[in-house]
Amino acid sequence: MQHYIRPEGLPPVSGYSHAVAFSGRMVVISGQVPADGQGRLVGPGDPAAQVRQVFENLTAALTAAGATMEHVVKLTVYLTDIADLQAFRQVRDEYISAERPPASSLVQVSRLVHPDFRVEIEALAAT
Repeated sequence: MQHYIRPEGLPPVSGYSHAVAFSGRMVVISGQVPADGQGRLVGPGDPAAQVRQVFENLTAALTAAGATMEHVVKLTVYLTDIADLQAFRQVRDEYISAERPPASSLVQVSRLVHPDFRVEIEALAAT
């Protein structure tokens, strides 16, 4: 994989790469939500706890597909409140390499499938 964190002429980044080139097998991870293995909400009202659960779910899905967070080339993040951005970044940085971050998009949405979910994240990985 080749990461292009900040190609000339593009704005500064904060925990993501503008572009990532890769080859190999593609792994597509559906949007993961802050629910545990029994489907129970984790961290009601606590954005950091919810983001951490989502990254744990992403890690488990990647492992099942024979990949790791190091293989992630793209994250798409959905927050119901952009005020949760700092909590997202702090937790994300526990899981994603600062030297080789994936490409990323983050948007605020009006709601997710469950009214108490504050975050959903989908991932693309290449092994």
